[in-house]
Amino acid sequence: MRYGIQLPIQSQSTIYAEPWEAEATPADLGGIARAADRAGFDYIAACDHVAIPRRLAPAMSTIWYDPVATLAFLAAVTERARLLSHVAVVGLRHPLLTAKQYATLDHLSGGRLVLGVGAGHVQEEFEALGVDFAHRGAVLDESIDALRSALGPEEFPEHHGKLYDFEGLGQRPRPVQSHVPLWVGGSSPAAVRRAALKGDGWLPQGDPRDRLPAQIERLRRLRQEAGLEGPFTVGAIAEPLYVGTPTWDVGRRTLSGAPDALAESLRAYRAMGVDQIQVRFRSRSAAELLDQIEEFGTEVGSSLKA
Repeated sequence: MRYGIQLPIQSQSTIYAEPWEAEATPADLGGIARAADRAGFDYIAACDHVAIPRRLAPAMSTIWYDPVATLAFLAAVTERARLLSHVAVVGLRHPLLTAKQYATLDHLSGGRLVLGVGAGHVQEEFEALGVDFAHRGAVLDESIDALRSALGPEEFPEHHGKLYDFEGLGQRPRPVQSHVPLWVGGSSPAAVRRAALKGDGWLPQGDPRDRLPAQIERLRRLRQEAGLEGPFTVGAIAEPLYVGTPTWDVGRRTLSGAPDALAESLRAYRAMGVDQIQVRFRSRSAAELLDQIEEFGTEVGSSLKA
């Protein structure tokens, strides 16, 4: 079972951001990405929002780095970790524009892109950009089909659909990967179905442990009924973590304690059929987070991969 991390600083929703992130710098972000890379994390991830309406700003904040720019910056300071958009709201942009950006990222990073996509949930974003919010699921469905073509090996991709129609338009550089992994985010019935039938993997929105087995069973059943047999990555988002015994209040949901106890708890996800877990650490500073990442990789991560 692999493990990855959605990086701090680049998105600062009040649901998960730590106070120190508000004053953090690009150097801090790069240092955390390098630490995750060294610690064996399978991927580092960045979020996507174009603009946050005033009504949601108190909860979501307006700090949301652009994922392509952020992941390109981090590609230059890391060597091995894959670069995941978690998740790109691809329906906000024409597929050819999205393909140009992410194909370039894959090219520059030596083939490390994982394109995570989702339908989005902020109505004002869609309205400001002239995209149909009410039918965003259908927009995403066709966007995925168009991106499959536009991120494929052909220099002149072709797609003919209800919303997008293109052919005879060349785009280079092409992705290094012959098949860019596309993971679908979301936990609604429609999102799970979309992941099963159109994706190479599933990124849940935060399903608790007791809900995951039923979701995973549905994914498997939908794929079996559709005759889909290729590789498929099932994800999960673990509870907040703190490696060791904390001397401060890390919250009642946080898993803390000795590395072997944490590893045993996280291995329960593998028993459910999870292939990769996304982890997040409680911390009071960038320095403490760096320590947590290093200790997790050294003391916990190796047993998860075994």
